[in-house]
Amino acid sequence: MQFYCRLPAPKALTFDLDDTLYDNRPVIRRAEQAMHDWLAEHHPATHGVGRGRWLSLKLALAKADPYLRHDVTLWRFELLKIGLMQLGYSLAAAQSAARDGVEVVLEVRNRVDVPQETHRVMSQLAKQLPLVAITNGNVDIEKIGLGQYFDAVLMAGRDGLAKPEPGLFAKAASHLALAPQDILHVGDHLVTDVGGAKRNGFRACWYNDQQRQLRSEPRAKWLPDVEIGQLSQLLPLVGEQP
Repeated sequence: MQFYCRLPAPKALTFDLDDTLYDNRPVIRRAEQAMHDWLAEHHPATHGVGRGRWLSLKLALAKADPYLRHDVTLWRFELLKIGLMQLGYSLAAAQSAARDGVEVVLEVRNRVDVPQETHRVMSQLAKQLPLVAITNGNVDIEKIGLGQYFDAVLMAGRDGLAKPEPGLFAKAASHLALAPQDILHVGDHLVTDVGGAKRNGFRACWYNDQQRQLRSEPRAKWLPDVEIGQLSQLLPLVGEQP
């Protein structure tokens, strides 16, 4: 654990989910593969359309409508809808297929292997302080077994613009009925989590389980209050034994 400034005991914690409470990278790879497998099986018109083309379309859609970056489920739907329309589908057929495709991806996306250590730590934390999840992703925390620990879950798109924008942080502070400086936000991303927290008055805990060096990170524009490499290091901050 590394402290970068004086950190008063928090009155509540907010948490990023993906890559903080579990490793999300293999989950997203499997979900992407599921989408392409589904397209290949059910939509022969997509045969020969490489992943590079799908990625280019995804980026082009976000450039045309920047809001899509704030709602990853809608972004996926639009990707499938527009991609299929470009291959000759009618609007109605493309919308129907896109809805099916999103369901396929979400089913795989919610197969998350949450470490037992995460459950242990979150269970102890939840007994001491109110906890709120703030996520830019679209995981269903009830389906992955984490819902029991949180008083509220705030999701980009459904509940406001994605971190580091202020909306989700403001809603978390309002829900908790606390001043932002009394809340410690925990997350792995130096911009959306650390930057978002600091820009919006929260304390920031950088979860760094990859042994990254803060001074060599090009995105490190905001100094966290504290850096941890294991979730259990949060326990002493709230008066619990690790």
